[in-house]
Parts: sequence; structure tokens; C-alpha cells
Amino acid sequence: MTGSVLIVDDEPDIRELLEITLGRMSLITESVGNLSAANELLQQKRFGLCLTDMRLPDGDGIDLVEHIQRRYSHMPVAVITAHGNTETAIRALKAGAFDFVSKPVDLQKLRDLVNAALKLSQQAPSPLQTSAYTNKEVSITGTSECIVALRQQIARLSRSQAPVFISGESGSGKELAARSIHNQSARADAPFIGVNCGAIPAELMESELFGHVKGSFTGADKDKTGLFQAAKGGTLFLDEVADLPLHMQVKLLRVIQEKSVRPVGSQTEVPTDVRILSASHKNLAEEVSRRNFRQDLYYRINVIELAVPSLRDRRPDIPELTRQILVRIADENEINPVPTLDEEAMQALCEYTFPGNIRELENILQRAVTLCENNTVSKQNLDLHHSASAFSMGESAAEAISAQPPEHQPTQLSLSSGFSLEKHLETIERKAIELALEETRWNKTAAAQRLGMTFRSLRYRMKKLGME
Repeated sequence: MTGSVLIVDDEPDIRELLEITLGRMSLITESVGNLSAANELLQQKRFGLCLTDMRLPDGDGIDLVEHIQRRYSHMPVAVITAHGNTETAIRALKAGAFDFVSKPVDLQKLRDLVNAALKLSQQAPSPLQTSAYTNKEVSITGTSECIVALRQQIARLSRSQAPVFISGESGSGKELAARSIHNQSARADAPFIGVNCGAIPAELMESELFGHVKGSFTGADKDKTGLFQAAKGGTLFLDEVADLPLHMQVKLLRVIQEKSVRPVGSQTEVPTDVRILSASHKNLAEEVSRRNFRQDLYYRINVIELAVPSLRDRRPDIPELTRQILVRIADENEINPVPTLDEEAMQALCEYTFPGNIRELENILQRAVTLCENNTVSKQNLDLHHSASAFSMGESAAEAISAQPPEHQPTQLSLSSGFSLEKHLETIERKAIELALEETRWNKTAAAQRLGMTFRSLRYRMKKLGME
């Protein structure tokens, strides 16, 4: 029965504590003291969850984790580790453990873990060959080999609490993958909260993530709940995690290890119950080697890596993605009938390199729908040459401007009477910012990255130029 739990631990006191705690949750328990006895029980009965110690008289708890993954994949297995033994916990999660709990066992954390695991064991298997969900966004659509494999990975990862690092190019759909993991997990009914780590000013980041108490600093006129607490029971998605300042990386590492946060100005810690998913378009391993990212935090958030393929690696999916995006554009703009692409336009899209991935595809189609006639998009409407120029400009604003047609470039320098160097520089700066904002669909964080500056610097310059 799915409400029964198998306990594997060679310490009678621990077994008794677990039996009493789970018995008060109206759960049936079976407990044994070694691997061989556990394997015998697994062959005889069906369990909703297995709790196992790491050190057993006749083997390692990870051996049991791997055995259950091979033979009883429907059943979550959680491990009990020594306090502070982070390496052991990571090994268990990599082997397929649902989660871990440290000794001495925190009973409330144990109850939360058991409830989540049993809920997961009762869920029907997620479909692997179809889109996982649709949530006013383009779902994970496609039949290409790499996308089918991605959906299968997501289905497996959704049955764990392990931290996942999602890698991939900008615009490839990393947040969509994170939402899909959440929506198929036992946490699906709880909040999914995403935060762009590069968009929060450094001095506000601790308060945003962990919260603060009234009077903790100037302007703190009331208590504030941080994002870790707001995501209680659910998933916290840290996008562009490589942009975290080093002092915040230290604090985040502690929160992940201790599963508790201390709001700014508070003397006490608050327990957290969130699953951490993170992403970045940067190569985290290279950031570690450059000492821009802490190695210990890298190993904690990158327990499992999920690579999202670029759009050019899944070209067979472009026609279906295009149709899906056009339906959404038509719905949002009350266009009837839904626009379509002629044969030449569709072929051009399928042959295009898409340096900006799905985000670029959306941008191209939105512009094309605006320009097309009779709801039929032609190759000319797509203007792929313009899009390729925009996405190849890199982070240099000067390169961005020089890539544009002459009419979009700053006025040629002329030291005639009345010339003002300050106004000339402001003109160049304004045009660069406008161009970056247009090409990122007014996403200020992305525009700042494109211009090679911080989000705060961009806001300051826009305010100074009267562009707010």
C-alpha cells in the first residue's frame, strides 16, 4: 500500500523514533537493520517510501538507493545523513534519492519530507512524449530527439528534491524547463517563484531573498517576507545565478545547507521548505575557475545539470513552435483568423541560425505579424537579415550601432560652431540604449547585459537622459 514506509537503520533508537513519528501520521511502517533484510521486504511488499541510513552493517545506503531506482522506480527513497555531511547528501541525490534528512532528525522537516514523498508516489506517471503543460506560454513542444530526451529528463527530475542547474543559451527556454519540473513534481500545488539575480541591486538582494524585520535599516517600516518564505512548499527558481555577488553566494550556500533563513535584522532563523532550481547562460565551471563563483556553492546547486538545447539543434520543431506562437499572438491581439506563413517564409525560418533562440523567434513573428497583409507572413515580413544583425552585435554598444543602416547611426562628428561634446555623447548613449531596449523587447536586464553595464547603471543613465 502507498501509505506504508520502509525504514532501514541499524540503530534501534532511530528506528523507534521514526516509527513513532510516522505512526502519529497514521502511516504503517516496517523497519529493518540491514540491506539484505530490506531487499527481502521489497520483494514481498509494496511501499510508498523508503527511509534509509547511509551507513549499514552490510553495505552503503546509496547501494539501496540505486537498487530501488533500478527495480522500484515508482518509490521515492530518502536518506538519513550525518549532520553537516554535505558530500554524502550530494552523492545520494545524484544516485536518485528523493531527498535527505540530517541527524539529529528534525521531526517537522521529516514530516514535510514524508508527506511530499508519499504524494509523489501516488501521482500517475507524467507523459513523456507530449508537452508537459501549457501556462499562457509556449509549452515544451517538439518531436525532435533532443526535446523528447529533455522531457524524459524533466519527468525523472520532477520525482526528486535535488537542486538542478539548468544550462543553455539565452532565450532557449530555461525558465520553461524549470516550470515544467515544478508542475510535474509533488510541489505543483505550491508557489513557483522565479527571480532574476542580475536584476536586483546588490544592497537589496539579502532583503529580497531572505526578508527583513521592521526597523532593521532605514526605510524598513514593516516586516517583509523574503522570496524563500514566499515560495514555502514550492520551488524557487534563481535565474542568472552567476550574477550573484560573492557575499550573497556565501549566504545562499548557508541557506541551502541549513534549510533555514535569517531575515535582515532578526536574531532567529526561520525554517525553509523550498526546492532550488537555478539557471544561467554563463558557463558556471568557467566562472568558478575565474573566481567569480564559489566552488562550494557550484557543487550544491549543480547536483544535477539539465541542458536545454538551442533552437538550431532542434530545427524539426520550428514549424510547430511557429504555429503555437502565432496562435498566442493572435489571441493576445484579437486577430482572426490566426496568421500563417507562406511556404517560402517557413523554409527561411527553418534554415535560419537563431542566435537568440525561441525568444528571437517570438520577436521575429511579432514584428512580421504587424507588417504582413491578409494575415499571411512572407519572407520579406520576417526581415531575418535585420534580426541576425541585431543579435550578433554582442555586448558592445558601439558595435551595435555600427551594425545598423546609416540612418540609424549617430550623426557624424562635426566641430562646427555651437558643437557640444556633452550633447553629442548623450545622443550616442541614447541611441545605444534605445537600440538595446528595442532588440530585447524592453527587458531592461537583458538590455543592460547587452550594453555591458549593470542593471542599476542602466536605470541611472535612463533617468539622467529622461528616458524613464
